[in-house]
Amino acid sequence: MTHSSTFSIGKTPLLLIVEDSNEDFEALQRFLRRSPKVIPIQRCVNGEQALAFLYRTGSYVEPENAPRPGMILLDLNLPGIDGREVLRRVKQDKSLKTIPVVVFTTSNNPKDIEDCYQYGVNSYMIKPINFAQLKRDVQLLVDYWFEVTTLPDRLEK
Repeated sequence: MTHSSTFSIGKTPLLLIVEDSNEDFEALQRFLRRSPKVIPIQRCVNGEQALAFLYRTGSYVEPENAPRPGMILLDLNLPGIDGREVLRRVKQDKSLKTIPVVVFTTSNNPKDIEDCYQYGVNSYMIKPINFAQLKRDVQLLVDYWFEVTTLPDRLEK
């Protein structure tokens, strides 16, 4: 049985950003565009949309409309299905659980942090209020996850 991967070594995988705040998304997008590494991004604004994208339902039925992400940057406080539930579902699903998930949230609640690690989050980042710190954190995120770390190939279902 032959599988075709959605990216090959050297090609940067898709970053799925699940973020309801336009302001936060635009800041992330601005910093990502300034990065020397070109990172394709897809945005989902809530948990329902993120799960539809990941499970290829609704408007994401066609695989070309929903390539497997190499990483998910996930806000916790989303309308409807929140980031905690998205994380739980991703990490319990055999076909999705190897996708690294980084929670990027304003919550510094110890219970949220503990719960996310219990669910299998790969990293938990608290959104800084300071613009310079946000820029630094996004660059560190890009450097680590897209330069230092070797991500698994995403095989199509």
